[in-house]
Amino acid sequence: MCLLLICYHLRGIFSPILFQDYAYPADELMPLSCRGRVRGLEPNRGDIDDSLGKFSLTLIDTLDTLVLLNKLDEFEEAVKKTVQDVRFDNDIVVSVFETNIRVLGGLLGAHVMADVLKQRGERMQWYRDELLHMAKELGYRLLPAFNTTSGLPYPRVNLLYGVVNPLSRTGTESDTCTACAGTMILEFAALSRLSGDPIFEEHARKAMDVLWEKRQRGSDLVGTVINIHNGDWVRRDSGVGAGIDSYYEYLMKAYILLGDKVYLDRFNTHYSAIMKYISQPPLLLNVHMHNPTVNVRSWMDSLLAFFPGLQVLRGDLKPAIETHEMLYQVTKQHNFLPEAFTTEFRVHWGQHPLRPEFAESTYFLYKATGDPYYLKVGQSIVEKLNTHARVPCGFAAVQDVRTGMHEDRMDSFFLAEMFKYLYLLFSEKTQLPIDIDDYIFTTEAHLLPVSLSTTQPSCHTNNTEPQAHKDDLFSYSCPSAQTLFPNNPTFAKTIRDSNKYLTGLGRTQQSSPVRGIELPLHDTGLEPIEFLKSMGISLTPLTELVSASQGFVSQDSQKGVYKLKLVAEVSQTPEHEEVVALIVQLISPPFLGRTALMAGPAKFGKDLTKQEHGVKGSIVKSVPYTACGPIENAVELQGHIALALRGDCMFAAKARRLQEAGATGVIFIDHREGSSSAETPLFQMVGDGEPTDDITVPLVFLFSKEGATLTAALQEHHNVDVLLLPKEKQIGKEKPEKLNIKFRLAKEEFAEGEMESTTIHLVLEQSETATEMNTEAASLTGKNQETCSSLQKDPESSP
Repeated sequence: MCLLLICYHLRGIFSPILFQDYAYPADELMPLSCRGRVRGLEPNRGDIDDSLGKFSLTLIDTLDTLVLLNKLDEFEEAVKKTVQDVRFDNDIVVSVFETNIRVLGGLLGAHVMADVLKQRGERMQWYRDELLHMAKELGYRLLPAFNTTSGLPYPRVNLLYGVVNPLSRTGTESDTCTACAGTMILEFAALSRLSGDPIFEEHARKAMDVLWEKRQRGSDLVGTVINIHNGDWVRRDSGVGAGIDSYYEYLMKAYILLGDKVYLDRFNTHYSAIMKYISQPPLLLNVHMHNPTVNVRSWMDSLLAFFPGLQVLRGDLKPAIETHEMLYQVTKQHNFLPEAFTTEFRVHWGQHPLRPEFAESTYFLYKATGDPYYLKVGQSIVEKLNTHARVPCGFAAVQDVRTGMHEDRMDSFFLAEMFKYLYLLFSEKTQLPIDIDDYIFTTEAHLLPVSLSTTQPSCHTNNTEPQAHKDDLFSYSCPSAQTLFPNNPTFAKTIRDSNKYLTGLGRTQQSSPVRGIELPLHDTGLEPIEFLKSMGISLTPLTELVSASQGFVSQDSQKGVYKLKLVAEVSQTPEHEEVVALIVQLISPPFLGRTALMAGPAKFGKDLTKQEHGVKGSIVKSVPYTACGPIENAVELQGHIALALRGDCMFAAKARRLQEAGATGVIFIDHREGSSSAETPLFQMVGDGEPTDDITVPLVFLFSKEGATLTAALQEHHNVDVLLLPKEKQIGKEKPEKLNIKFRLAKEEFAEGEMESTTIHLVLEQSETATEMNTEAASLTGKNQETCSSLQKDPESSP
């Protein structure tokens, strides 16, 4: 592998994306449309759009990446654009968390880089801390979010009006995620120490203190969502992925950046709890914070991919290698990490918005071990991005890893983090304009100098007493792998090998175990032997089994005696979870059941497979069609099946609104034009992470082409009745014929009418040499001559 070529390749594809006239000064690039995404001018995407503040997000988020790539001319030009064009006095509501890590962190990282270049006298001589002044202004605009009784910040703030102002359009929220409140200390403390104003660090420390005090004292775990006013936990599931992830990261990194031991003590306490309850190597599974021996879900989200990198910082390499290898196997199976995947490594949520966490952990593991294996992992990331995500105007998020379909989306973190970690993975330290070991990465991979702990005094004494605990080898250092595992280059490989075939990929195929009913059967010249074999019934001469089977004695091994085995093979787990196909059958005139549209099911709501006759009703379009706001035609929907368009919010949110409006069922229609069940695999709609027991109406999903058929029928006939039911119960479909196989002794006579065409009778003849076998057969066939096996036979393909 030529590392230099990969570095040049990464540098070459970075620059045009950011600086050609596709997006600037918009917040993000829309890589399929080749234009910028401006909030308010594009269809609303819900919480995703809270990252956009009309402040050239992608430009700011990628400034320090330019420095690492040695694109210093471009960096200087980009800083000038930022200073000249970016304003924060916008009447717009943004996420406090996202604005902090992307924009405030981006400004601080770029300021640090600009200052380094200026001190060297090479360039940036005009720079007068403009980026730091902008960061301070933005910090003040975020501070109103901390005006709560607990000290935990509101999740959103209006950049112009704050929170409490009647014009702010925020302040009604009562909850925030743990990561949202606990991922402020690096940026806010750095801002305080660089600007000399202690107020930012004080507020961030207070929020961290509250989360620590509110931990579950028995398990030392925290929940996912907390009430910002009273500090009560709203969601008590605990893990290391979405909703909590960067809280743990910032405890460890706050110690490294600020030198305050209290953060390390807290991290070590949490880490012990994580390794005791959540870590089930190589899996990391959410548990209930009050009852941590109970797993609360059977799937993992892709954000936990950062955790092996954090374990490397702590020096705990073995579990880091195990989890990383598991994640790598999942990427081999699906090209990318799905947004969520099950413990059996099937897709739970198929989206992949080009998240960088797996590349981040790959980088840290390579730096810790020096193992070239991780360079190969990095190379596979680059190749898959180029093959499956690169489009003419940039890199497009993957809407579903199972289909590879793109989404017109390229989040700023792709350039801020993914490119940075990949470039650093393949570059030598001598190629970089700075000594990377002098900096700590924020959760958005912005660079802050670790010298802040010594060159800038702490703004505030933390009064929280550290918890007493037994120190271990990793408590106060980030030890080198060469120190821990000297002269042992196979250390990482040995750990990886035990997790190499978790998903089944690459494993040598072995014959499946066979289970079944075994009976003696004499060779009487039956003609249907081959037919029986085609149905999975094998006939093996007992003479061939004597040496292999200890269950038969020699007197049973008689020529002409066969062992009949009804075979049930245990098949290998399929790559994707099996989806029960549903249909929407149009039953009103003029259709009368002749039109049936293939539909996908949901993992929540009424189970249509348990409804004997399906669910019937007339269809009515929801207003609004996306059902992501108050339902305006609730009276019209009452007692009818609602039609709703996919997009803008979660399926569960739509279902709740329509159910409350009185709908008896919901048909969701795909918003992606041209999609169809003929070209795209069916999938199961999943919930929004909240309990879905309250949703009791049936829910089905139609792709765009099938949905167009349904909406066209409604437009033409106005009153259309449909039936929602499993495909196998479709009205008018001929049911499969049953084939019975009956075993009888030769002396028994057939009853009148028993020789119908759907029954095969196997006659067992008496044999002097197989008395014991015939006794068993007689015992089986003497019980009212029961049918021993019934197999499904397709009437159109019967021999």
